[in-house]
Amino acid sequence: MSSGETDLVKLLIDMDPLLLEGDYVFCTVENPASKSLSRLNPLATFNESEGLSVLISQQQADAEELVYHGVFKGITLRVHSSLDAVGLTAAVSAGLAAYAIPANVIAARYHDHVFVPREKATEAMELLKNFADH
Repeated sequence: MSSGETDLVKLLIDMDPLLLEGDYVFCTVENPASKSLSRLNPLATFNESEGLSVLISQQQADAEELVYHGVFKGITLRVHSSLDAVGLTAAVSAGLAAYAIPANVIAARYHDHVFVPREKATEAMELLKNFADH
């Protein structure tokens, strides 16, 4: 299995963004032992000092009565980026920031995933599709 692309120019040209179905929210589970994480079906988790941060569907958060602020759409950058690649997160974040679009980026093993406010998702997709042209 390949370790992924490291060349920033190639990563930007080949990022091939895909808008994920559904709406997502970031929540904190203060006592994860009291919740069945499998029931929450998190897309991502991160253990922070305030509790377990979970990225889950808005529908699931509402069903579990979890508190969240903001609703996001997910965009997967389908290029296989190496964990050793330098600059992709910075370039994507800066490019979106230039248009006042917040970007919450999660780097996973094969791809990077960008979560933007739901109302900015269409604009973010257009910018990312045309990113290599700028």
